[in-house]
Amino acid sequence: MRLRSTFAFLFAWSLTAADFDVLMRGARVVDGSGNPWYIADVGVKDGRIAAIGRLAGKTADREIAAAGRVLSPGFIDVHTHIEGGIEKIPRGDNYLLDGVTTVVTGNCGGSYADLGSWFARMDQVGLGLNVASLIGHNTVRSEVMGTSFKKATPEEIKKMQELVEKGMRDGAVGFSTGLIYIPGTYSDTQEVVALSQAAGKSGGVYASHMRDEGPLVMEAIEEAIKAGRAGGLRVQLSHFKIDNRRLWGKSDQSIALVEKYRNEGVDVVVDQYPYDRSSTNLGITLPSWALADGNAAIVERLNSPETRARIVAEMKDMLSKKGQPDYSYAAVAGFRQEPAYEGKTITEITAMKGRAKSIDNEVETILDLMAAGGAQMVYHSMGESDVDRIMKYANTAIASDGGVREFGAGMPHPRSYGTNARVLAEYVRNRKVLTLEDAVRRMTSLPARTFNFRDRGLIREGMAADLLLFDPAKVADKSTYEKPHQYTVGFDFVLVNGAVMVADGQLTDAHGGRVLRHLPE
Repeated sequence: MRLRSTFAFLFAWSLTAADFDVLMRGARVVDGSGNPWYIADVGVKDGRIAAIGRLAGKTADREIAAAGRVLSPGFIDVHTHIEGGIEKIPRGDNYLLDGVTTVVTGNCGGSYADLGSWFARMDQVGLGLNVASLIGHNTVRSEVMGTSFKKATPEEIKKMQELVEKGMRDGAVGFSTGLIYIPGTYSDTQEVVALSQAAGKSGGVYASHMRDEGPLVMEAIEEAIKAGRAGGLRVQLSHFKIDNRRLWGKSDQSIALVEKYRNEGVDVVVDQYPYDRSSTNLGITLPSWALADGNAAIVERLNSPETRARIVAEMKDMLSKKGQPDYSYAAVAGFRQEPAYEGKTITEITAMKGRAKSIDNEVETILDLMAAGGAQMVYHSMGESDVDRIMKYANTAIASDGGVREFGAGMPHPRSYGTNARVLAEYVRNRKVLTLEDAVRRMTSLPARTFNFRDRGLIREGMAADLLLFDPAKVADKSTYEKPHQYTVGFDFVLVNGAVMVADGQLTDAHGGRVLRHLPE
């Protein structure tokens, strides 16, 4: 009797079970390939895109009338720094509301040293986003050598190679460098090549914040190509730009060099954030040798009159070479010791300190902040013509270079909140720099193919159901430099692995994200 009841239940369930978990009807599908949009219904089942086409008569647990809105793959942000933030806000609110469903972290040479342990923790926290990571050069060099200003010995390089290889075995999607940051800036090309070769045993990507983005940008591109080639890795040139005022407009030359290497068979692409201001630490305004061996050593150097004078002289020379008349191009984004400085330029903070306006006094202000532990900054260092030209380049992916943000904390660069919406609103809708289809391609299938996310980045049956539904006439980035803590509006529905993370523009309590480990190639 019990067996008969069980069969009866299963038969009744089969008659009533929905065909799909989610069904979007009448969407304008921009599928990520760059091809023109088309109208279709899209059904999602068990975290996958189950059907595309005319699905009349099919049922779903949740049916959404797309009403001509755009359905696209979820955006893939290949250049983020979510370490520290994702642990506090595992849903990744600011990214989800900007249409991002997958992030790659560990960029600019900075990652967790033990990625295996971190991935295991991320598997347990209830992620809202898919998360992948590179293994970082600065991290492994610090593990082996600290932040000392010296050339690595063969033994030290071997130890670093072992750490890189372990990171790749643990699931890193590639190897990253940040060659303007300590301690990576103290390395030579031979060291970078050796570590790229270690990563190359597993395949993947060499992602580089290059050694220079100004007068020596061409040499920096060549170094990145050399490292990627040596390891047999695809090359991703991070936040591609010209950051020297004297050289604004010269991006045609750097793009031409990238294209030259592509024509020679090198798989090299670039990424970019759609702003003319960058964001990084205050330390880059000092000569790199002055930053070695930690904060105590920095303070000791600043307390030595002779060494301090040398630092000041080199800072002023660096400023002049950048073509900047003063430090008004540099604004504090985060400084815990004195939040009143946040949002103010170095020039303005100098005035707040009661100092007369001069470059010497602005340098003293910077050194005061460095002695107190440093600050996170926003730098107006790029020209709009270069931003436009790089964006038009066919092999440019869109990436934020941002992080998971605690709403209301500090004065961060708006790119953490509005990168993708800004592309769609400003560069597609308003200025028509890109078509909608090409903009979506740069945020989906282009990064997916570079990082070997085989089942993401396109709307195809069987692919992971990372999806966005939005009205391209209404999407808007609200975050500004003056008021950065404002979420994007207009992404009505965001699905991550089939879980509805944003519904009618509001975050849900679902946990659709997962760790994306490197796949064998």
